[in-house]
Amino acid sequence: MKRTIRTTALTVGALIASFALPVATAHADAVTPRVDLRVLIVSDGGPSTDAVAAELDTEGTPYTEIDLQDSARPVIDADFLADTVDGVPRAKFQAVVLPNDNPFAAGSAEMTALAAYEQTYAIPQVDAYTYARPEAGLDYPVNGGYSGSLDGVAAQVTDAGAAGPFGYLDGSVPFEDNSPTVGESYAYLSTPIAGADFTPYVDAPIPGKSTRGSLVGEYRHDGRRELVVTFVYNQYQEQFRLLARGIVEWMTGGVHLGASRNYFAVHVDDVFAADDRWDSTLNCTPGDIDCPPGQGVENPIRMTAADVDHAADWQADHGITLDMVYNAVGTVNQREDNDGVDELADEFVTDRDSFRWVNHTYSHPFLGCVQDVTVVPWKCATNADGSTQWVSRNDISDEIATNRAWGQSVGLPLDTEELVTGEHSGLRILPQQPVDNPNLAPALTDNGVKWLASDNSRDPVQRQVGPATTVSRYPMNVFYNAGRTAEQVDEYNWIYTGRAQGGSGICEDNPATSTCLTAPLSTSTGYADYIVPLETRTALGHVLSNDPKPHFIHQSNLTEDRIAYPVLDGVLDGYHALFADDTPVVNLRMKDIGTELQRRAARDAALDAGQVTAYRIGDTVTVQAPNGVPVSATLPSGTTQGGSAFGSAYAGEVSGWTTSTGQPLTLALPSSTPSLTATADAADPASTSTTPPTKVPAGVTEQVPYVPEN
Repeated sequence: MKRTIRTTALTVGALIASFALPVATAHADAVTPRVDLRVLIVSDGGPSTDAVAAELDTEGTPYTEIDLQDSARPVIDADFLADTVDGVPRAKFQAVVLPNDNPFAAGSAEMTALAAYEQTYAIPQVDAYTYARPEAGLDYPVNGGYSGSLDGVAAQVTDAGAAGPFGYLDGSVPFEDNSPTVGESYAYLSTPIAGADFTPYVDAPIPGKSTRGSLVGEYRHDGRRELVVTFVYNQYQEQFRLLARGIVEWMTGGVHLGASRNYFAVHVDDVFAADDRWDSTLNCTPGDIDCPPGQGVENPIRMTAADVDHAADWQADHGITLDMVYNAVGTVNQREDNDGVDELADEFVTDRDSFRWVNHTYSHPFLGCVQDVTVVPWKCATNADGSTQWVSRNDISDEIATNRAWGQSVGLPLDTEELVTGEHSGLRILPQQPVDNPNLAPALTDNGVKWLASDNSRDPVQRQVGPATTVSRYPMNVFYNAGRTAEQVDEYNWIYTGRAQGGSGICEDNPATSTCLTAPLSTSTGYADYIVPLETRTALGHVLSNDPKPHFIHQSNLTEDRIAYPVLDGVLDGYHALFADDTPVVNLRMKDIGTELQRRAARDAALDAGQVTAYRIGDTVTVQAPNGVPVSATLPSGTTQGGSAFGSAYAGEVSGWTTSTGQPLTLALPSSTPSLTATADAADPASTSTTPPTKVPAGVTEQVPYVPEN
């Protein structure tokens, strides 16, 4: 849901002085103005303003959106933009986002009002996607610049960008090129016009020239500041995801409600147990329910002690901790069958403090309905009266408690409030089991479980299950029943090719959610050339989207060919190549992820209800929210709350949560924070150009499917 308030009526109010007056006259020896921490987005329905709005939604930053295509929209004038509160002049918006440098008709009174407002209150303006032209501080592209596709180009953060709003980036800003048949990023590359006060923040080489052209830059003129963006983008594209934080920080001056960090957590399921192996002849997994009973020979995959050492070394090299989601029955059975010896468990227990540990139930049973596996796909068994047979409360509780007790007996550093059931069972699963097992919630209560994993592909929204709150996990397309790359590719081909190519045809039957491969992948090269870059890109997209949800793989993927590591390396190595050291990947354990998601849900509900307000007067930010509502904010380093440091450092600023007591919350900004005064004497608004720009080519609004070979 967009976190907007679509204004339907104008607020009656007056500025303390005419917008036509210079800033010095309007503010001379007057009360320091109040600026509300809310953004005004003026949208033309294009992908770029939608992308900025999506970023504000994700961060939890309030905004008001005006749709220029809505005939019933309010008029943007002085009363709409500002008024007075308790005798103090109030700017209702801390920043303005326009679809381009001037989306209005020639001579527009609305553009004149916006320009005067920005001059009077030092309000910055983002031109979300505009034509390079003198009115935006740039020369026309025909004068030695460039107009056209930027697909596949590596742009670069300039020295000024690194010292300013994009300092969290390491330098490179690669542009996607996901399809050879789709133009994904139309752009204008140009240099500042002579005499313009223009600073490029992100640029790229002009084709055929030795010069570089601006893609993102700051234009200062007439007492106003504009962030001029001359390429089109949508909210899914990597280049926008990389720059989104800097755009928000520039337009808010680093003072805004909401926060954003880059998260990555990886759960490894079935530790200590063995996973069944894919059979390339039968195209199913003997020992699992996708193979008819009696077909095939089970050939389990299980980690070794050497795999434990490799995992520990890999963690140390990459600065991340894996969450080992364990089933104790695996080691108990191994010792029974091997004269009391289990080198895998011994190595894990010796190195237990190197990892995080999560209860996965003792023997990994299905904890929903009683499964009838005499048919494929399985169905829920029923009683004589037709009612569903459910796994009992006692059986569920025993699975949780027995596994917990074993882990505690060997000193695993568990958090007993966390639980991942086998296959996320007990929770609803369509089409066979449309509701949760009614015995699940009582069993969770019996064992003090507060955080319960769910599968994001089928249960993405956080919800309550008795005493527990769900934590959705992203399944990685690295299969649980594959320890070798050839097995992974063979199964991938079976799933993602049509029947005529020897595949299952699942992709043909579900065209809305799956795309068939044009040809089967090579079992020798298909994993590295196709699957790894695709899965890397998907996971990195989550990381760059302020999304803390964990990803999950299986212990089988850390042994034999260790097929998970190329994907994990791709995500982390790719990330470290893009971001500065002060913007690390945040690696949370399951309950902390759950808490983050829970706080966001409460905050977002309050924002959507209009119950959270914030404003800045001088070096003080005041936030008002209902009692008990968590509030997040991003502020300059050195900000204090009640005399103590606020938040924690990230990306050159501080951000964090605080819970409202129902009383105004006061945050003190450091004295070095830029003040709310214009950067130059204001010119008469009538001198501001009100000529609309040349119409620019539209960009794609949806994510272009990724084809790795491109």
